[in-house]
Amino acid sequence: MPAWSGVRVVRHSDRRRRALRRRVLWAGGEVLVTLGVLLMLLVVHQLWWTNREARRGAERQVEALEREWAGKGPGGGGGADAPPSASASPAGPAATADSSTPRASRRPYAPAGLPRQSQAYAVLTIPRLGLRVPVAEGVSRADVLNKGYVGHYRGTQQPGRAGNFALAGHRNTHGEPFRYLPRLRRGDDIEVETRTATYTYGVDQILPQTSATDSGVVRPVPRSLLRPAYGYSAPGSYITLTTCTPEFTSRYRMVVWGKLVSMRPR
Repeated sequence: MPAWSGVRVVRHSDRRRRALRRRVLWAGGEVLVTLGVLLMLLVVHQLWWTNREARRGAERQVEALEREWAGKGPGGGGGADAPPSASASPAGPAATADSSTPRASRRPYAPAGLPRQSQAYAVLTIPRLGLRVPVAEGVSRADVLNKGYVGHYRGTQQPGRAGNFALAGHRNTHGEPFRYLPRLRRGDDIEVETRTATYTYGVDQILPQTSATDSGVVRPVPRSLLRPAYGYSAPGSYITLTTCTPEFTSRYRMVVWGKLVSMRPR
């Protein structure tokens, strides 16, 4: 037997296969790294950039409303201080819903004197949360909630009136004004400023979780249809705050209710 018979012969085809495998693995690694970078950029955009831009826009809108109310800016059509005859329809809020809002059958409601769709017309202040944010008419994602505003359910009452002044806001991203809603406690103040008055509500009840279809929480006399131990049985002047729960999901809704305790003219 020749002396070299025990030496392994490496064929060119074997080298080509190994080189091909290395190229495939390298290319696969590059693809995974690229996907990871893109996902990281997406997360940064959602969790940081949208919040930054929405908060800045919301702050500017609050300043614009304050200048307008002080007579230093353009006047706005409509407003929160509609006459008592412009009361809420008992059918519940109107037709533009968002992931932060209970879904239900709604019919349009827009009597004269009320804000235009997507118009910012009030300021919501919650001292415990350090929150000061515009309130706009409707709960459209693009035109209201994604701007960092809080949206008013069309068809529910206006601030200070008998009935239910119902609002929705994002829990996460796009300004996330209601991110820390679970920190509220009974007796905390919720203030709503309009052109003519500031209305103060006291937090009274908190519904930690209910279905997105639980439309009872925004009725004139709010009460959960799925958890009837939460809510009210008598007419009054209520405020309702709704948002998604748990965080970073839109499966359920959290609800905070308050009762009107005072009104201070501007």
